[in-house]
Order: sequence, then C-alpha cells, then structure tokens
Amino acid sequence: MYRIIEARKLAPNVKLFKIEAPDIARARKAGQFAIVRLDNYGERIPLTIADSSNTDGSITVVVQEVGKTTAQMNKLETGNSILDVVGPLGKPTHIENFGTTLCVGGGIGVAVVLPIATALKQAGNTVISIIGARTKELVILEQEISAVSDEIIVTTDDGSYGEKGFVTQPLKRMLENGLKPGVVYAIGPLIMMKNVVKVTEPFNIVTYVSLNPIMVDGTGMCGCCRVTVDKQMKFSCVDGPEFDGRKVDFNELLARLGAYKPMEKCSYDNYLEHKCVRPGGKGI
Repeated sequence: MYRIIEARKLAPNVKLFKIEAPDIARARKAGQFAIVRLDNYGERIPLTIADSSNTDGSITVVVQEVGKTTAQMNKLETGNSILDVVGPLGKPTHIENFGTTLCVGGGIGVAVVLPIATALKQAGNTVISIIGARTKELVILEQEISAVSDEIIVTTDDGSYGEKGFVTQPLKRMLENGLKPGVVYAIGPLIMMKNVVKVTEPFNIVTYVSLNPIMVDGTGMCGCCRVTVDKQMKFSCVDGPEFDGRKVDFNELLARLGAYKPMEKCSYDNYLEHKCVRPGGKGI
C-alpha cells in the first residue's frame, strides 16, 4: 500500500496528490510516469510524475476527473492509501543546454510541463513557458511554473485571465518576432499539441510532445498504447512517452482515442448515478 501524504484541490475536478513511494522518488526523472491501481477491482491508469522529494520519499501526481477511476481517486484524501504504484516508467526527457527553450502546456498538461521546465532550468537553459486553460479557475501550477521560468505567459480561452485565446497565439507571435528556441516542448490535449506542431513546423523547430494513449501494463506487452511515429509503430509506454511531434500521426491517434469514448462514458455515468458495487455488495 502507498500512503497519500498530501491531497489538495488545484481546480474544479483537478487534484494534486503526494504519494509515499521512496524508491520511485529516488529513481524518477523528468518526463517519466507511474501506473496507479487504486484497489483490487480497479483499472491501471498512467499518471505523469510532476515532482518528487527524497526528503519525505514522495512523488507528486496531478489527477483530472475525466472518468470512473479518476473520479474515484479524486475522492481520496490525506492519510488514505493506494494499492499499487509502479514506476518510474517510460523514457526520461532528453535534457541538455539548448540555450533558449519554450515549454507550452495546456490544461492538465501543465503538470507534465513542470518537471521538464524544472530540469531545463537546472541545465542552464533560458526557459520561456506558455500555459493555458479554458478559464481562470482552471489554470493550475502557475506559481510553480513561474518559479522555474525566465518568462511566463498565461492564456485563457475566454479571456478571464491573462491573454485571451489559445497557447498557440503567443507562441506564433514570438516565433514571427524572431525568437529562435533550441527546442519546444508541448504537452496538453492532443488537438493542442497538433496545432503547436503546425505553428513550429514552418520554423523548423524540433517540437516534442508527450503522448498518453490508452495504456494497460506500461511495459510494451499489451500493445494498447501503440502510436505511429515517422510511419513506424511505436509503443508510447516504452518508446516514449515523448516523441518529435513533427513525425506523429495525430489523426490516427485521435481516432484511436475516440474509439472507446461511448464505453468510457457509460462506465463513468454508471459510477456517478448508481455507484458501482463490488461482489458481496460493498460499494466502491
């Protein structure tokens, strides 16, 4: 069992957890993730490790409620425990001194950007961060991102905070004004990452994206997380999760992720409306 040593709300339906997992905390690097299983009846879900501490042996994950399992997890509080936490998994982010770097995060993707921006700053880079959300109340980890950035721009779709519009707008403006970053990291909804790549591609800038397709075991055995990169099949869990976005077949990935939407919605709605019942009648 893995004890939750801190649980706090970041935004509506978004919660931060610090989980006691000293072995993972010691080994993890930026860009890696863990797979969590809440109990014996639960599914396995991948969560990026946003931070870690060797002082208390904890890893930090950020969870957005989008389905049954994330809804269950976000009901947990400090002092509760999780059955399984496996990690660190995936390849770490390639970090070096590129000079100037751009980190672009949308929605819950900001939690994935944070460890990357931190590592880039520690490597001596100038870090410019652009983070966005639909509304002001959904902006997360702004202070943490700001602390490791030389410049930060915040956007909201409705203009309730920062610049009105999408993260692609200040990105395009910077590039058109002559900024030449050594690399761009873009993490968020698939459509956002696809559009960031469209902006950076004419400037011939390497743009890494972090892919989080359907995943079961996290070791490459199940094949669920396959993606097409540079016309070759890759497994996000072992070959990624980060890939050169210019080579990713986003249209295929968007179609694959949408294949199970009706079933996922049914499971989530059943949990919210009727609750699920374990064998023997015990609710979960």
